[in-house]
Amino acid sequence: MAEMTLTPVSTQGFLLDGKWIEEGDRVEVRSPFDGSLVGFVFQGRREHAEAAIAASVKAFGTTRRLPAFERQRVLRRIAENIAERKEEFARTIALEAGKPIRAARTEVDRAVFTFNVAAEESTRIYGEYLPLDWQEYTAGRWGIVRRFPLGPIAGITPFNFPLNLVAHKVAPAIAVGCTMVLKPAPQTPLTSMLMADAVQQAGWPDGALNVLPLSNEDAGLLVADDRLKMVSFTGSAAVGWQIKKNAGKKKVVLELGGNAGVIVHSDADLAYAAERCVAGGFVYAGQTCISVQRILVERSVSSKFIELLLAGVNKLISGDPLQESTDLGPLIRESDAIRASAWVDEAVRGGARLLCGGKRSGSIFEPTVLTGTRPDMKVNCQEIFAPVVTVESYDKFEDAVRELNNSAYGLQAGIFTKDAKLMFNAYEELEVGGLVAGDVPSFRIDHMPYGGIKESGLGREGLRYAIEEMTEPKLLVMNLR
Repeated sequence: MAEMTLTPVSTQGFLLDGKWIEEGDRVEVRSPFDGSLVGFVFQGRREHAEAAIAASVKAFGTTRRLPAFERQRVLRRIAENIAERKEEFARTIALEAGKPIRAARTEVDRAVFTFNVAAEESTRIYGEYLPLDWQEYTAGRWGIVRRFPLGPIAGITPFNFPLNLVAHKVAPAIAVGCTMVLKPAPQTPLTSMLMADAVQQAGWPDGALNVLPLSNEDAGLLVADDRLKMVSFTGSAAVGWQIKKNAGKKKVVLELGGNAGVIVHSDADLAYAAERCVAGGFVYAGQTCISVQRILVERSVSSKFIELLLAGVNKLISGDPLQESTDLGPLIRESDAIRASAWVDEAVRGGARLLCGGKRSGSIFEPTVLTGTRPDMKVNCQEIFAPVVTVESYDKFEDAVRELNNSAYGLQAGIFTKDAKLMFNAYEELEVGGLVAGDVPSFRIDHMPYGGIKESGLGREGLRYAIEEMTEPKLLVMNLR
């Protein structure tokens, strides 16, 4: 089997039932940085989506019976394939997603880790023994519980981590023996095709992974078709909750973003907190679901913290994502930069003070810090998905917790303090899926449970936790009397 090699301005087919198909509409993929042509992909049509679902149903008859050691072997080979092609993956991510090349390499490393952890987890999907002789009439009875794969799954992924967020759907599916039809983001399909090639080269059965770009209308089939037993979606809240509404009886896992907040208490190491907030607020130009957006600082140290924060922000370099020195690349679309600029201008007109940034050049938006904002301003109450943070002061710790909870979202939060009592109070009271003590909410390692509450989603990713979502327990009762 020949290895696919992606070159600039290549035309890439999609993977359907083990074959690379060049049918459907030929669609351009362009760089969000300068609009240059990166390549072409074929966008499948409804009949291709139908064929992909049928292929995944057929392949599930094979994958559901594969022993753990074979699933583990495939996952390890995938990790090796990606690692061997690290620079090709990283460059593709930088070109089509606009992610700075250093951050793109980090994403490739994370994807390798994700597949390797999935390989480990594939061999420890444990069950349970249940004693059932707890009443006289149940004497002689006992039970066992095993987890079985749900079946074919629909995966729908976003642009911001075009390799690792795809891996977070594909890797646990392979680990449990589920098949998948994957729709990649329209802005970043080429990285998904490279990953599909790595999976195919690793020996995963034909039809067990089908990857095809689709229009939103044709992708609706993946949500509506009852042959698919689960939809795993990462993207916007509006689309995610509509998917849940349309999914019928199938299981739904949603990761829908947020407007993550950080509390910096007066006893914190302010220099470290500021350094981490710079990293957490501006990595990949703020286009992550757990990017720092709201910072609350105890009033007695707020001036010093802001001074440290601005010093770090002013060192950031924006520009060409292929340059090794670049910290911030473009937003994925110029329209997103225009929207971010409008929200910042709206806040300033409403009385907010611009401490730095605020200017736009095409799809690049300067790293921006605001203060004097109100909770009801869009820069605070909505997900800006851009390099913009707000910094406000608080007097009482409970007020800061209350303010972070004043959000429709609840993905992750961060807290900087040396007071364990305050850490555990925040852990109890904050309405989020995860709290990071001593760091920003942008922290993630790929085996931890990841997901949110409220508008931020439903269910959890992170290998073992995703495996639980993709399996169902089945009970066997034994009567030996």
